[in-house]
Amino acid sequence: MAKLLGLFRHAKSDWGDGAQRDFDRGLNERGVKGAAVMGDHIRAHGTQWDRLIGSPAIRVVDTLKGALPEMPAIYDERLYLASSDTILEVAQAHAGEGEDEAHSILVSGHNPGMQEVVLDLVSPSHENDLFREAVVKFPTATFAVLECNIESWSQLKPRCAKLIHFARPRDIDPDLGPGA
Repeated sequence: MAKLLGLFRHAKSDWGDGAQRDFDRGLNERGVKGAAVMGDHIRAHGTQWDRLIGSPAIRVVDTLKGALPEMPAIYDERLYLASSDTILEVAQAHAGEGEDEAHSILVSGHNPGMQEVVLDLVSPSHENDLFREAVVKFPTATFAVLECNIESWSQLKPRCAKLIHFARPRDIDPDLGPGA
């Protein structure tokens, strides 16, 4: 049975205070709205996520609180500005084993790592229109789902997946598009 890996990039962050550390930036008004819209979309998508793992950066914490307040999250500092390799290692580390092994894991973090996971995991034979969209840009608050052809998370490796869902905030609410 295939495993599902969800990717949820943090919503639009607030750059209003130039003196603030990157880690401490929260969401701007558009980000708050985008998180809520995408949370509704993620719930409507229908996957029951076994694990939710996020970067502890304030913009990710605020995104998850605004989008999926009912889901308990595991915050792992390794996800802050993580590379694709690190994101996959963190997912594996929190996957569980045996009877407790997760079927579906949703990771929330930052770019370019989120987009790199898609580029690394999707095999050339499974490149589709969704993949081509993800290659162009993985905007803030984007939600993607990869179907990984693995029996256990320990088998997670490049080219083991196909992208089966890709939704940006502007796809759900045009007011959240570029320049809005």
